Amino acid sequence: MAFWSTNFGEDTTLNDPKRKFRFIIEFQGIQSAQGGAQLWYAKTAAKPSFKVETTEHSYLNHKFHYPGAITWEEISITLVDPVEPDMTATLSDIIVQAGYAPPANATQLSTISKAKAAGALGTVTIQQLDSNGVPLETWTLWNAFLTEVKYGDLEYGSDDIIEMTVGLRYDWARVETANPSVAVAGSGGQSFFGLTES
Repeated sequence: MAFWSTNFGEDTTLNDPKRKFRFIIEFQGIQSAQGGAQLWYAKTAAKPSFKVETTEHSYLNHKFHYPGAITWEEISITLVDPVEPDMTATLSDIIVQAGYAPPANATQLSTISKAKAAGALGTVTIQQLDSNGVPLETWTLWNAFLTEVKYGDLEYGSDDIIEMTVGLRYDWARVETANPSVAVAGSGGQSFFGLTES
């Protein structure tokens, strides 16, 4: 049923299209008294995306292209900086938990490991919601870790809220949708990236 249809007569399935402002982000590694793992102070978020590498083969005057590896692109999330939780302290602590520490001397050096970096952030999910708060899409990022933190800018002539930018890299993402895929014939359940349940 198209979202622009009317709900006159027997048609009671009028639905809104997906809207940009209906989303929730969770970092399971962040817990606070003001909302648990849910980042209620998130302002913008890029959904996961990927590209397929290609290999070219030339034969006589023809070129043939073959699909190669899939690369999942880094995403960026913008947060406002509340007082509680203090995201400056929280994000800095996540980097420390990942294994980083400023060197005090030549013998006290540490390095970041993937296991610690992904563990400090915890499972990352992005949910796109409908008008009733029911998830239409749930994206789960596998082994996500911080690649960039911008703590924001200061300016005497502005009274804007401080915004922080966080970059995330991950190995792959999976999406769970509320409706079955139309691309897979006979699928009768929820659809996942790379997997369809019947």
